[in-house]
Formats: sequence, C-alpha cells, structure tokens
Amino acid sequence: MEHLLEHFFALFGLPSIGLPAVLISAFVSATLLPIGSEPILFGYITLNPHLYWVAIAVATIGNTLGGMLDWWLGLLSRRGFESLKGPTNGRVQRWLERRGPKVLLLSWLPGFGDPLCLAAGWLRLPWQPCLVYMFIGKLLRYLTMTWLLTLVPNSTWHQLGHWLHLI
Repeated sequence: MEHLLEHFFALFGLPSIGLPAVLISAFVSATLLPIGSEPILFGYITLNPHLYWVAIAVATIGNTLGGMLDWWLGLLSRRGFESLKGPTNGRVQRWLERRGPKVLLLSWLPGFGDPLCLAAGWLRLPWQPCLVYMFIGKLLRYLTMTWLLTLVPNSTWHQLGHWLHLI
C-alpha cells in the first residue's frame, strides 16, 4: 500500500506525509477527479491513532473546500451559460430547488456528490447553508468510512498488500 500511495503523491507532486497529504487528497477527491481520500486518511490514522480527530477534521475541511470549489464552478458556469442560452428550468433543477441546501448532506456520495455540488452552485443555492450541509455530510462520511475500515483486521490489510506486491 505504501508504494501505491508514494506513486500517487509523486504523480501529482504532493507531499507524501502528514496532515498536508490528508488535506490535499481530501480536497482533490471532492473535485470531479476520480480520486478517493479514504485510503490516505485511514493510513494516516493507522500510523497516528492519537491524531484521529485532528485527521478527521482536516479531511472534512479539505473535502468541504473541494465541494465549495465545485459549487463555485457551478455558479460560474451558470453565469456563462445564461449569457449564451438563457435560463433553464428542468426537472432536476426543480427537485433541487424544492429541497434546497439540505440535499448537500448527500454530497459525499461517490459519483453523485460532486455533480450535486456543481448543481447547487448552478442553481445559486445560498453558499452558507450549502457549506454547512456539505460539511456535515462529509464529516459523517469520514467518521463512518474510517470506523468501518478499523473493523477490518490488520492481517487482511497485510494479505492485501502481499497480494498486490506492495509489501
């Protein structure tokens, strides 16, 4: 697993140790790039269990900031699109507008959350409630995923590492 993470960080020129790596990977994974931050967070927490809550907070902040970048890009896209085509009023738009920023509690969902953040910006949902709901959803995601990963015995991770020729 260590070699895989080293390759990931080298590929993007990112710091490969510490909380900056957790922050950057969480930020990048909240954009439309298909990168998951959970392995990096879990690895960091495994090596530094005394920093569990700090790492969860850093990952949540990074992922929320990435989600807000998506929100902002959605807002910019809408402004550019309206100057070309005019306003739209589709079924998905009406659904999101009815539910409002609370729908961003689902912003952590793979494949759905990032476009949802873009859509929130596109629809000009107010950024402050969007930020709060995004943060709550992403915090619950990291708490749940990290807890589930801690339930997997260490021997399983070692076997996986040997199977993937990483250890």
